[in-house]
Amino acid sequence: MDLANLAAFVAVAEHGGFSAAAEQLHITQPAVSKRIAQLEASLDARLFDRLGRQVVPTEAGRTLLPRAQRLLADADDARRALREVGEGVGGTLRFATSHHIGLHRLPPLLRRFAGKYPQVELDIRFMDSEQAWNEVLQGRIELALTTLGPATPPLQATSLWHDPLCFVAAATHPLAQRKTLALADLSAHSAVLPDPGTFTHRIVAEAFASRGLPLRLRMTTHSLETLKMLASVGLAWSVLPQTLLDRSLRVLPLRGVKLSRELGLVTHTGRTPSRAAQAFTQLLWQHAD
Repeated sequence: MDLANLAAFVAVAEHGGFSAAAEQLHITQPAVSKRIAQLEASLDARLFDRLGRQVVPTEAGRTLLPRAQRLLADADDARRALREVGEGVGGTLRFATSHHIGLHRLPPLLRRFAGKYPQVELDIRFMDSEQAWNEVLQGRIELALTTLGPATPPLQATSLWHDPLCFVAAATHPLAQRKTLALADLSAHSAVLPDPGTFTHRIVAEAFASRGLPLRLRMTTHSLETLKMLASVGLAWSVLPQTLLDRSLRVLPLRGVKLSRELGLVTHTGRTPSRAAQAFTQLLWQHAD
């Protein structure tokens, strides 16, 4: 049903005549009559009876009236919502982040974003980087903040932060007693590392593989905080972001090897970003390395 025809019908019903309806709608009386005729034809029902100078709804008209009023109200609500989208930043921003970024990079950014755009509802999902990439690919979230790996269309990866990685062990570990080390020295000892499917694990594994060295894994886990604990109690050596280091760990003096990873934004090139996503992305750029 055409909304203009419905509006004419409601105006005639509420004002009791075609002339009053035409005045309210700022159109001519013949235009009102034409719209009513079109609506009656589309519904195959007579909507008004003309009793002298009085126009009254038929049974079909009385049945249609509350429904037509609701439809017009819903249309007004939709137009209002779209105007609000065009005029400001609102709605829901769904994004994923790795636990490490969520704990060590996001807090000040979220504080600023929530303060500037209080009308935006944040739906934040914490997950592994690789899972977050798949969520973006499937369209279930708008963007992800993760460790970056090779991106293939339709995904796009944009680096925001350079994240140096350090070889670490407990102060009591045999490797921590050495003044200089090479990867071959580490290869002789067990390691605790992120799970094999993660981008960070691949970075470490490729460093050993490129030199033809075996990597002895004692344990793997997706949690960097767990790796930190395992290394700090002397169970094995590990590789951790610089941001996680404290006095419980000793940085191993590795010669000729520097590892790092890129942290950043993952988006879908085929998706039009919401205003909330655009505003959040702009804030991220302002605080990138």
